[in-house]
Amino acid sequence: MNNFIWYNPTRILFGRGTHNEAGRETAAYSRRILLLYGGESLKAAGTYGAITKSLTEAGVEYRELGGVRPNPRLSLVRQGISLCRREGLDFVLAAGGGSVIDTAKAIAAGVLYLGDVWDFYHTKKRPERVLPTGVVLTIPAAGSESSDGSVITREEENEKKSFCSPLLYPKFAILNPELCYTLPKRQIAAGSADILAHVMERYFSPNGNTELSDRLCEAAMKTIIHNVPLALADPDRYEVWAELMWAGNVAHNGLLGKGREEDWASHNIEHELSALYDIAHGAGLAIVFPAWMKAVSRRNPERFAQFAERVFGIEAEDKREDEMAALGISCLENFFRKLGLFTTLSEAGIDDSQFSRMAGRAVAGGSLGSMEKLDQTAVMEILELAR
Repeated sequence: MNNFIWYNPTRILFGRGTHNEAGRETAAYSRRILLLYGGESLKAAGTYGAITKSLTEAGVEYRELGGVRPNPRLSLVRQGISLCRREGLDFVLAAGGGSVIDTAKAIAAGVLYLGDVWDFYHTKKRPERVLPTGVVLTIPAAGSESSDGSVITREEENEKKSFCSPLLYPKFAILNPELCYTLPKRQIAAGSADILAHVMERYFSPNGNTELSDRLCEAAMKTIIHNVPLALADPDRYEVWAELMWAGNVAHNGLLGKGREEDWASHNIEHELSALYDIAHGAGLAIVFPAWMKAVSRRNPERFAQFAERVFGIEAEDKREDEMAALGISCLENFFRKLGLFTTLSEAGIDDSQFSRMAGRAVAGGSLGSMEKLDQTAVMEILELAR
């Protein structure tokens, strides 16, 4: 097990009715804030009304900005920065999923910065100060509610970039599983693939002697695989959403990767896919991750064989490790298909015309991954396997 430091300061409020505490939590930091959200679904579900009521009752003035889209855009980040500066807003409350939270973090990083906020995403510059943020989570998927990262797309060049800073951890995150009941099935499926991928990016590691974190990762994956079909079949089950919402948080709050090298090659490849084709991030991961597994497991079958046995219950008997690995990957693909997700690029209507461009941009900052170091040729191979 490698040396590590684990730091996660985000205060979690979990359970029924907790979104009604948004005003009280926010008032501890500011009385004049930006309320950020996505579309009209927040209002239709009644969540917007409950949040704004709690803000008003707590004496918090708010200006609002809606319109955050999946694969969130830099243009809206800049709009939010201008609004905060113009109105003297010093806190950002994100009500939504990962795209809203990532946008909130970007706005928070940009308001106090004299340069262009995109500097943080495409250079090694990092903010020295940021506005505090808070979260009311409505979609368990990205795990951004208690992570130190933000991912934003710059529309002009279809560039999707991320950056991390300990200053980006939200001050609090409110997780009420009741807010998930009205989610569309496509968001449930894609969000679940995103959660699963966050665990797998940590699980598929070249390190040995990581038994505890292996078992934690396997428990998280088994919980996701068990509960997603239940949520799709009966979306009003609190206990099911409680498991998924907490799994989504644990998957990306930093705990599962401690003491081991993480990989993240699949995420970096998928960012190029969703930047160019605007595919939902989780849906893109359902295509890229199995292809990455097929490529890397050829030379490193042991970890993938363990995945097959411990996560999907495949009995080893007299099977070779490469056979076990292939069966595990097949089970994962079948799981994604049962959720209604595509597992090939052709199914998603994506051809090979941009493969070279995507592969080149994916490795522009250097090779990807830790299970296996991937150069442009290796990324091209993975895209071909995904085709």
